[in-house]
Parts: sequence; structure tokens; C-alpha cells
Amino acid sequence: VQLVESGGGLVQPGGSLTLSCVASGFTFSNYHMMWYRQTPGKERELVASVSSVGDTTEYADSVKGRFTISRNNLRNTVTLQMNNLKPDDTAVYYCAAKRTVISAASWGQGTQVTVSS
Repeated sequence: VQLVESGGGLVQPGGSLTLSCVASGFTFSNYHMMWYRQTPGKERELVASVSSVGDTTEYADSVKGRFTISRNNLRNTVTLQMNNLKPDDTAVYYCAAKRTVISAASWGQGTQVTVSS
């Protein structure tokens, strides 16, 4: 399993970013995909998830209405569209894949998102 994230960076509060994750080495359409985030000294937090076929999505309360997760099973990609960003969204964002909801996750290397004026 290989997951490669991109799209992080520095953005002002209220701005937008789109994170992308390209997957390889496994049958992408069989896996649930997730975005997590982590800040120093805190546990990794689940931000959003999408089912293997893309028909079900879930979000942390803190990002509902602002973030949108989507996937393209033909291109083996999962995307996190982040709008109306806040300083509290500053974190390293990780793409993750799970074969089932109780399986161990495979992780990408992470991409830094910084929201600051």
C-alpha cells in the first residue's frame, strides 16, 4: 500500500485548500478511505471518511459544512476540499486506507496545512 498526499500549504483564515491523495499497490475500490489530522502533542483525529464505493461519507463535527471528501475509483485518488479554513485547522493531514472499518490503517506521509494571517 502506498499513499501520497499533496496540496498542503499556508492559507489565510477563510481561505480554501484542496488536498489530494494518490493510492497505489492495492485494489483502491475495495478500501475505505479517510483523512486524519494531527497537531503536536495531540492524538491523530479523524476528519472525514468515504466508503469504498463513495456512497457514504462522514465528518468530524468541527469540519461539517466546510470540508468535503470525495474519491475517484478510476484514478485511485481521494480528495479533501477544505473551505472557510480556520486557524484551528492547522495540522499535518494524513491520508489513510482501511480494508474494513476494523482493519489497521495504512498511512501516507502527511502534508502540512497552516492557516494563519
